[in-house]
Amino acid sequence: MKAVKIAINVSPLTDANSQRGVGYFTQNLVPALQREIKTNPDYQNWQIILIENSKIENCKLIHYPFFDPFRLTLPAKKTIPTITTIYDLMPRQFKKHYPVGIKGEIKWLIQRHRVKKSDLIITSSHYSKHIIKDILHYPEDKIYVTHGAADSSFKPIKNPFKLKKVRQKYQLPTKFILYVGDINWNKNIPTLVKTCQKLKYPLVIVGSSATKKDVPIHPWTTDLHWLQSQTSNPLLTLTGFVPDQDLPLIYNLATLYCQPSFAEGFGLTPLEAMACACPVVYSQEGSIPEVMDYNGQMFNPYSQRSLQNALTKLWTNPKLRRRYIKKGLKRATHFSWSLTAKQTLAVYQVALMKNES
Repeated sequence: MKAVKIAINVSPLTDANSQRGVGYFTQNLVPALQREIKTNPDYQNWQIILIENSKIENCKLIHYPFFDPFRLTLPAKKTIPTITTIYDLMPRQFKKHYPVGIKGEIKWLIQRHRVKKSDLIITSSHYSKHIIKDILHYPEDKIYVTHGAADSSFKPIKNPFKLKKVRQKYQLPTKFILYVGDINWNKNIPTLVKTCQKLKYPLVIVGSSATKKDVPIHPWTTDLHWLQSQTSNPLLTLTGFVPDQDLPLIYNLATLYCQPSFAEGFGLTPLEAMACACPVVYSQEGSIPEVMDYNGQMFNPYSQRSLQNALTKLWTNPKLRRRYIKKGLKRATHFSWSLTAKQTLAVYQVALMKNES
């Protein structure tokens, strides 16, 4: 039986995306696909071919597991069925907060034209699906949702030596609120910082983004510069980059995790928190409610009072925290890379069948 070769462009593993969500998804998706192909007889003659450019030989399909609105990452001509993954279109959804200039707008027009040639689009949430449909005017029935998942290292950790070592390494408070991620406008970090300062709750922010030096002043770096001006506050801890082996331990040490975003394409960090038995306070906007499904304390990110009430409710109520820990652990089991791989392969099959018909 002739092999069905599927090309996947893995350039996000080697370019600037490698340290971002795009790289994380690609890094986890590829081995999950390979495992599924190896163990599922339905795909016994399938092969995954990894490429870093657009040169394709003898492949039935190509998957670009990323989309950059302002870089020409997609080829001008399509020679075989193409699938593109778009996690979100935040810079186009909130253009006021992500101005890109004339060159950026021109590249967007080119990329938009190219991505609309895709046979199918994959995205990571139903929320993103509707945004993509509205902004690209792309057929809704050709957009497929495949949720991501937390890595298996995100789990409850009871080892007191490991926990103590990480607490000391990052000088973490005994009790604290945790945020993990970038400092962009959509993350709504100033509201979180101001609320924690008002409540006098220690806040720990994890990620290299918060401690970047010599960042140019742009509209999209306003929140980062503001955050870095707050570092003298003893209630605020910026850890900077944290290696993969330490991050699950920090989630386990946190009193609660907060995702205050105005919008998210998926919401990986609340999922990681739930998997680590850390109760979650989360925004009612974007895709996060889709991930959480009421297994945490929800609030309105446009209202500091709403966030204040949600944080206070969980911070002061150990019984409620235990309840959400239990619910969150159960919810986290609904997401796995194995399931993501199965869903992705099913999308590949749809694209191949459409091409044959």
